[in-house]
Amino acid sequence: MLSYLILLLLILTTVSYYLGRSRSLASVSGRTQDLHSLPSYYGFFTALWCGLPALIVFVFWITFQPTIITHLVVAGMPPEIQGLPEAQLNLAINDLKNVVSGNIVSSNPNPAMLAAAEHYKNLQTISSAALWVTVLALAIGGIAYARRSIAPTLRARNKVEMTIMVFFIASSTIAIFTTIGIVLSVLFESLRFFQKVPVTEFLFGLQWSPQTALRADQAGSSGAFGAVPLFTGTLLISAIAMLVAVPLGLMSALYLSEYAAPKFRAVAKPILEILAGIPTVVYGFFAALTVAPIVRDTGHLLGLNVASESALAAGLVMGIMIIPFVSSLSDDVINAVPQAMRDGSYALGATRSETITRVILPAALPGIVAAILLAASRAIGETMIVVMAAGMAANLTANPLQAVTTVTVQIATLLTGDQEFESAKTLAAFALGLVLFTVTLALNAIALHVVRKYREQYE
Repeated sequence: MLSYLILLLLILTTVSYYLGRSRSLASVSGRTQDLHSLPSYYGFFTALWCGLPALIVFVFWITFQPTIITHLVVAGMPPEIQGLPEAQLNLAINDLKNVVSGNIVSSNPNPAMLAAAEHYKNLQTISSAALWVTVLALAIGGIAYARRSIAPTLRARNKVEMTIMVFFIASSTIAIFTTIGIVLSVLFESLRFFQKVPVTEFLFGLQWSPQTALRADQAGSSGAFGAVPLFTGTLLISAIAMLVAVPLGLMSALYLSEYAAPKFRAVAKPILEILAGIPTVVYGFFAALTVAPIVRDTGHLLGLNVASESALAAGLVMGIMIIPFVSSLSDDVINAVPQAMRDGSYALGATRSETITRVILPAALPGIVAAILLAASRAIGETMIVVMAAGMAANLTANPLQAVTTVTVQIATLLTGDQEFESAKTLAAFALGLVLFTVTLALNAIALHVVRKYREQYE
């Protein structure tokens, strides 16, 4: 039903645009030069008055409707249900919603629950009808008000542009506050973790085994939260990936920008960038089913002890995945080097290879370094390839033939399934996330700083 309401609102908004436009033309008998703004702005002015207030009410209504209906239904339930502990009351509310939607409930519903479900359905019906009436009334009222306000002197363009600017400001503000909320949530949970585990043990400990007892009367490990094995595993796999991606990506960028014909470049670059659009889980399957067995069998032929899941297999596939990041960014940087520098080098008698090594690469080096740092951030944050090809063993080793794990893999593991957010095991995921956030933020900040200096130098 809500989708039909949205569709009807879109139709009314479209119709209101043409009504506002025709109204503006009619007010000056078709002489557009007598209007303050173009006729299309009067159409947009009417459309905004039709759609914007109705859409705002619609969003707030569907956001708060379930909570309000739930409170009204619970308030009408028997006192013995209202007096239940919070956990049991939440379970009863969940059963109530399952009864309303026709899903399986945790227990057989009693008459009180069935009556509450019927009350819930009635309130939903009343709320939906009221939503339709309110939204359509606002839309139609907005059209009437906008049409009555249209006059040759109406500054429609200014009002429309002001509305759009306010929308942009609100969007950016929401994005900023969302970012701040994410950072603060990770930070506060990390501080709770560091109240249970010392910072020095977390940052410098050599053993990672986060299994802990959830209750005082439960037998279990006290946990070891030394994150050094996770840091070394992350750096090892990322280093292997960069050793693969940087040479291949940089050489392909040089070829596409300096040697390839325009027709070949127009075909080859999009094909190369397809690698960036392949889901990481596909790379993970490729690493687990193809690359890891090849690495293992090759190592056995050479007399080496290679684990079935190794850092080398994950690093090789991850390197293939981030080649487009290095190649595309480096290609853009190399093409940004002024043509006058190339022409000057050729005029002095330098060959193409000498021009590349002595003129183009030094000039593009800051941008290339920034591309490499951004690719490193991408490698550090990868999860699926590591899970499927490198294993989950927190081994403190620099041997790429052994199984290792990374920070992102452990975050995913610690937060999978039912968790107790009072235990150090679960809170450790937030501490790892804080470290990962700090590292990637630093790399991105350095990369952006280098790019900014580069642009100032050659623009």
